[in-house]
Amino acid sequence: MSEKQVFKTTWGGRPLQVEIGQLAKQANGAVLVRYGDTVVLSAAVASKEAKDTNFFPLTINYEEKMYAVGKIPGGFIKREGRPSTDATLTARLIDRPIRPMFADGFRNEVQVTNVVMSVEQDCSPAMAAMFGSSLALAISDVPFDGPIAGVDVGRVNGEYVLNPTVEQHAESDIDLTVAGTKQAINMVESGAKEVSEEDMLGALLFGFEAIKEMVAFQSEIVAAVGKEKMEISLLQVDAELKKEIFDSYYSTMKTAVMTMDKLDREDEIEKVKETVKEVYAEKFANVETEDLVQITKEVKQIAEDLEKDVVRELITIDKIRPDGRQLDEIRPLAAETGLLPRVHGSGLFTRGQTQALSACTLAPLGEHQIIDGLGSVESKRFIHHYNFPQFSVGSTGRAGSPGRREIGHGALGERALAQIIPSEEDFPYTIRLVAEVLESNGSSSQASICAGTLALMDAGVPIKAPVAGIAMGLVSDGENYTILTDIQGLEDHLGDMDFKVAGTKDGITALQMDIKIQGITEQILSEALVQAKKARMEILEVLTDTIAAPREELSPYAPKIEMIQIDPDKIKTVIGKGGDTINGIIDETGVKIDIDQDGNVSIASSDADMIKKAIKIIEELTKEVKVGEVYLGKVVRVEKFGAFVNLIKGKDALVHISQLANERVNKVEDVVKMGDEVLVKVTEIDRQGRVNASRKAMLKEEESKKEEK
Repeated sequence: MSEKQVFKTTWGGRPLQVEIGQLAKQANGAVLVRYGDTVVLSAAVASKEAKDTNFFPLTINYEEKMYAVGKIPGGFIKREGRPSTDATLTARLIDRPIRPMFADGFRNEVQVTNVVMSVEQDCSPAMAAMFGSSLALAISDVPFDGPIAGVDVGRVNGEYVLNPTVEQHAESDIDLTVAGTKQAINMVESGAKEVSEEDMLGALLFGFEAIKEMVAFQSEIVAAVGKEKMEISLLQVDAELKKEIFDSYYSTMKTAVMTMDKLDREDEIEKVKETVKEVYAEKFANVETEDLVQITKEVKQIAEDLEKDVVRELITIDKIRPDGRQLDEIRPLAAETGLLPRVHGSGLFTRGQTQALSACTLAPLGEHQIIDGLGSVESKRFIHHYNFPQFSVGSTGRAGSPGRREIGHGALGERALAQIIPSEEDFPYTIRLVAEVLESNGSSSQASICAGTLALMDAGVPIKAPVAGIAMGLVSDGENYTILTDIQGLEDHLGDMDFKVAGTKDGITALQMDIKIQGITEQILSEALVQAKKARMEILEVLTDTIAAPREELSPYAPKIEMIQIDPDKIKTVIGKGGDTINGIIDETGVKIDIDQDGNVSIASSDADMIKKAIKIIEELTKEVKVGEVYLGKVVRVEKFGAFVNLIKGKDALVHISQLANERVNKVEDVVKMGDEVLVKVTEIDRQGRVNASRKAMLKEEESKKEEK
């Protein structure tokens, strides 16, 4: 049995301990990461043989175990099922900085599994899993050009904070995850409350300093326990064959790439590739079958490489984009609202050949999304979903539940727009946006943000400010690099960076960066942020020209909602035994009622009169009877010693026989009978809450008024 080895340090002021050699010993590499009381097991495995694919088959899994926070999974089955949205997003978050750290042509299948076994909310399991994923690969025999590390960065009271606690996160105006190597940053994911480009860059560089420390710690561990890397064969093409094809077809491919329209350009590029394959299929027709299969694969790969090299050289050397735009030029923009008559709000945004239609739905607060996960957040009232049908790119394909990409793009849009959503107090609605991508030629996620802004304003949601998003690109060749504004699909696919920036006129609300190279410099980050701000302002102008401000009235099809506040001690009174009282109000008025533990009551209906009626009933139920107040009450019970008068719903007062009249009363029924309405004044409320009232006091007051007259 292998001896367990333990390595310790601190991370963001909390203890970090790594244990190797005790668990999951059959994996190529495995580590147990203890960050505070958060515990994550990360295990990496790789196939011994390369797969016959044209992509690197890497899979990152992030498995949330509900026992980690002392919960039993909800639902009937009572075991963990498909990954939650947060688990899917975390897996993507880990994948993005790790994927560029494998050599071009690497085709062995690699799988990294992170099992979250214990969670302390102030010690992020996502960051522990990213650290563990990198270290498991780094100490294994898998040829991984790491390590990498990631950190969370917040800003509280103007000070940057590393791996903020839950309390600090609630106060922070920046929610940033940044990852990289010891040389450079290679992944960014952020939400922010309209912060400046300078402040966001400062947060990135603050995080990078911590990344270098964590990479150095991993390197120490690798030096102590790392395995020798396995021998692998990289997918490579014949150099002479590549040169021959490039020399023959470079200019033809260049002409095809510079075709303006996306679909026409794709057709022209495909024609060049098909010509190459046909010519070389004929040229090698007489070789052995096995050799021909390999040559055919190489020719196909060389044709792909030819397209890539042409696009990259045009951009980096000639500074020419495939569609002829300037480097910082945005494609033609168009915006429209109110397309869908029965939805609560809708917006259509078009940028070149990318188009998104967003629909806004408003609902009562009780329709919050419930989150059954490992985090401290249990529900949310703003939801943004993103759909990407295959017809948007003119092709057929899988249709069904959203994949990782759709979930990720939806989350990015949600993060960007959440910063400008009004509070529950100002706008007591659950809000759902659904983005339908109708055309795509690059950066449909940012188009969905722009369409979402239009839909929110069309729905009358009093947002703090409009938000626009733009995608920046990068093509680099050694020391030469070119930053592109508003990248289209070809530039994204064949370029080195996808850098998405969303925000208002006053600052950034979301940031996301993925790169295919191992890192980018501070200078590139700074230039990209400045160039993105210019583009964002252009798009915002188009949005506000279309709809200058949120509509003053909601759609007639949206529910009307009013909020009232009651004493939390009165919640039981409103609900009643077994829900009888609240269900009675709902049956009588047809409204929807939600009550939280603080006594906030939300009443929703399409009928404003019924809302008012429900409010009146609740106010009567919860009204406090006070000494000295006068009530016109109904006699509901008669006893020998007095009469009980109903003052308000659920509250009766005893009027003693001695307090029924000025003169002596021999029998209660001589003065009042069941059903009589009498004017009484509350004279006493005892410790048990019993109320005494007097009719006699009111009679005396009437006599005094008559005498004064």
